[in-house]
Amino acid sequence: MSEAVTERRALKDRILEAALLHAAFDGWSRKTLLHAASDAGVDAPTARRLFPQGGDSLVEWLDDWADRQMLEAAATEDLGALPVRRRIAWLVRRRLEPLGHHREAMRRAAVAHGLPTNLVTASRSVWRTVDRIWEAAGLGGAPGEGFSYYSRRATLAAVLVGTFLYWLEDQSESFADTWAFLDRRIEDVMRMGQARTWLEGLLGRRPKAAAT
Repeated sequence: MSEAVTERRALKDRILEAALLHAAFDGWSRKTLLHAASDAGVDAPTARRLFPQGGDSLVEWLDDWADRQMLEAAATEDLGALPVRRRIAWLVRRRLEPLGHHREAMRRAAVAHGLPTNLVTASRSVWRTVDRIWEAAGLGGAPGEGFSYYSRRATLAAVLVGTFLYWLEDQSESFADTWAFLDRRIEDVMRMGQARTWLEGLLGRRPKAAAT
């Protein structure tokens, strides 16, 4: 990554981190962008160039920022020593934990994601996140694997979104109920995956006519 790109990313991160405080009151709007830029010591024209779609650009950058917090934490851990289900749970937690003091801003972000004009961008962001989680877990795979590659990602996307929505309303200490919910959802997914593998193996051992 070039020095210019690194500096631009750092500048956008500064504005985004300041915006988390304003978005809780003003939503993800151009007003939030300008206030956050002022807090970060960035002039308004530069902020508008960095986030040309205003609040929508901020929300899109928020998703990437949260992913990078997760990946930076993962770089200091030996995730390969953990069972797969614990790797996934660990990564999802590390993505949500930096946002624990900004849940109102995240509620506003969820509303922004749900707007018709943002649905494609939101779907792309979720897919990118689950792809990064599988990669960080050491199970990235490749599209050439076919159905299993996409089904793993679609399943994890459902777990991620469900956990996020639960976390938004969780009042338990240190989000203990959310992490328990996450563990249950992953356990459910693992059981479904084991059942599918068993069934596929069973059908593979039977004559085609019987399997049909």
